[in-house]
Amino acid sequence: MKYTPQDGFPYYFELSENIDCLTLFSSLQTLSFLKSIDEKQVDHRYAVNKWSIKQVVGHITDHERIKMNRAFFLSRNQPVELWGYDQNALVENSRFERLSYNLLLEDYWNVRKASISFIKTLSMDQLKLIGNARYYKITLEEFLKTIIGHEVHHINILKERYLQ
Repeated sequence: MKYTPQDGFPYYFELSENIDCLTLFSSLQTLSFLKSIDEKQVDHRYAVNKWSIKQVVGHITDHERIKMNRAFFLSRNQPVELWGYDQNALVENSRFERLSYNLLLEDYWNVRKASISFIKTLSMDQLKLIGNARYYKITLEEFLKTIIGHEVHHINILKERYLQ
């Protein structure tokens, strides 16, 4: 790969498949994988001070929720900086550890369904709108694809470090 997670948007875009957004978001691959994780494993952390599987799932959901809000403003041609956020603070101030894994999966899927609904409303012209993401100019379509790339990044970590 050309980029690393520290590069942000280019790395996540690189991880997304080269197919249309609606197909990317409609894939059931992540949900199927997450549902396959045994309930006994969901509190596992692969190292001290690392998130549990439940926290990773909550983070993926929060990330999509945040990014789709920004995508909405960009789709309406509002000047918006597609800024980052403090992911650790959001996880630390969540209730993910106290929620059931099934509820976290339900929340993930509800957010995903809302994302799919939103994407269906977008025109080709809207997908070509450009926003600023840190040091990069990025189209709405590219921005949306980075949401899936971010998810792929975390699913890869779950597979490689949590569920060997």
